[in-house]
Amino acid sequence: MTGADRAVVVTGLGVTSAFGRGEEALGRGLAASRAAFGPVGRFATDRYRTGVAAVLPGAPDLDEELRRVVDEACEQAGLSPAERAQAPLLLGRHTDPAVARRPLAVQGKSAISDTAAELARACGLLGAARTYTNACVAASTAVSEAAVRIRTGRQDRVVVSAGYLVDEDNFALFSAGRALSPDGVLRSFSSGRKGLLLGDGVGAVVLESARAAAARGARPLAVLSGWGLAGDAHHVCRPHPEGLGMARAIGAALDRAGLTPADIGYVNAHGTGTPANDSSESAALRLALGDAVDGIPVSSTKSLHGHSLEASGMLELAVTLLVLRSGELPVNAGHLGPDDDCRLDLVLGSPRRVSPRHVLSLNAAFGGANTALVVSAP
Repeated sequence: MTGADRAVVVTGLGVTSAFGRGEEALGRGLAASRAAFGPVGRFATDRYRTGVAAVLPGAPDLDEELRRVVDEACEQAGLSPAERAQAPLLLGRHTDPAVARRPLAVQGKSAISDTAAELARACGLLGAARTYTNACVAASTAVSEAAVRIRTGRQDRVVVSAGYLVDEDNFALFSAGRALSPDGVLRSFSSGRKGLLLGDGVGAVVLESARAAAARGARPLAVLSGWGLAGDAHHVCRPHPEGLGMARAIGAALDRAGLTPADIGYVNAHGTGTPANDSSESAALRLALGDAVDGIPVSSTKSLHGHSLEASGMLELAVTLLVLRSGELPVNAGHLGPDDDCRLDLVLGSPRRVSPRHVLSLNAAFGGANTALVVSAP
């Protein structure tokens, strides 16, 4: 089998964000350049640093939303029941905070992996291969492992899903940590940025080997041409100020893709809007991409759809797929002015039409974990 046969392609996508259910809703929201933030009605917020998040109306159920996006991705990929039954599931999600409030005997029978197994059964998949709860790189780590399984021939096809819906436990946690933006605006890479805002995000992709996709006549949406993971080894919750871990992840992803920095046409950054994260990520981009960084457009779409924690890598992978299709780079919303610690070519005001061939999607997490995905046009 040739290297081209083992190339990893994306053949199906399902997504839900605060803009609505389905990729069309996400695409319309990005194109409109209006942030989806508004008052949270799911729980009282008067005790917290802000009362704002990017949420779907009503009280959506995460398990139901996960089932919907997995089915949506499998249907778009055109998988038959038999092909679904051969595909394992990798899942990224937050550990259910309600479990910790149950009796100890019940907690022991409530492993988070059981929810992935039930989701796999409900969607007719092979089974739950693994569940990732490693914070904001959970989804992108799962995508990277799926790619390894396919590239090495362990599997021809893997379904990856991730989900987070804004809940009071995490809202309280991030508020207590003074991470939520008190002015109700997420201003990634901007002067005057004050923190992040949470947002709903649920998504799924079908990844396949190019040979397996071609054998059944599937048309790839994109190629996952490179991925990289690296740790900061610096601090339990602060990113390395020079972005060393993130820079290594970017370098590994580019090497695996066989690309140079000049080949990258857009960066969908992690960009949480916190002072430390944005300056660290800017330093990482400058270190990894060198002088080419000045000509590469960058935006953090968290400024539009919020930070969906364990699902952020999946929601932002969906954004990169839409960018490759539309050729329009979404804006970096909430910008007040330049910051010397974030000297990047930010997409501001309105979407920029560029039609990139290769895009870079970045995520970082507590503990110093970093991921980089290179997604290419098919």
